[in-house]
Amino acid sequence: MGRRGSETTYTLESPEVQALCDSDARLSLLIRHYGDLTYSLHTDEFSFFVETIIGQMLSNKAADAIATRLYELCGSELKPETVSTLDIQALRGIGLSGLKTDYILQMADRMIESPDYFSGFNAESDNEIIRRLTALRGIGSWTAKMYLIFVLDRLDVLPHEDGAFLQAYKWIYDTDDVRPKQIEKRCTRWSPYSSLAARYLYCALDEGLTRDAGLCEKLYEIKLKDIE
Repeated sequence: MGRRGSETTYTLESPEVQALCDSDARLSLLIRHYGDLTYSLHTDEFSFFVETIIGQMLSNKAADAIATRLYELCGSELKPETVSTLDIQALRGIGLSGLKTDYILQMADRMIESPDYFSGFNAESDNEIIRRLTALRGIGSWTAKMYLIFVLDRLDVLPHEDGAFLQAYKWIYDTDDVRPKQIEKRCTRWSPYSSLAARYLYCALDEGLTRDAGLCEKLYEIKLKDIE
């Protein structure tokens, strides 16, 4: 819904994709089945964070419905100045919880007070950005990692807090063990391109590949290497 930038494409010949294929046989099968990876980044931090706050603990369908109503309230474009004029009743009326209403209004106020708040983030490390973002109300580790991946295009972020990622992770590795430490051990081989690997897992869900019987059979024929 928010503004998007130009497209970025990683082909099967890209060094980053080749490194992922060399590191993980099951991921390699998925990548070669799916093909080139193309995406565009969010270019407006405020609308990104508002949409992400809306999506916390909700299905994509429910979150999209609420976000659409909010865009309609704001005249089709989310701006801090517009959102800050909305009263709590109006925001609750489109399906937002009291907490999310509070978070969104506080984010709008912060952006009005400090319009350049995010301007220096590109020069900071992933960990420092996560630290700064999680100091804000309504933003946890999941939201901060989504920002790193989908706004800043950081390439080595492992979003093990994300429900969609976990669903695809369980599918590709045929496991129910989603303890963070276990995921980090298994996926350390993806570094320094963990974000691209995660994007391929998201694509597998979006394209219905997790229900492709032929692909599943080929995946599970590949013996997993022991996690060291």
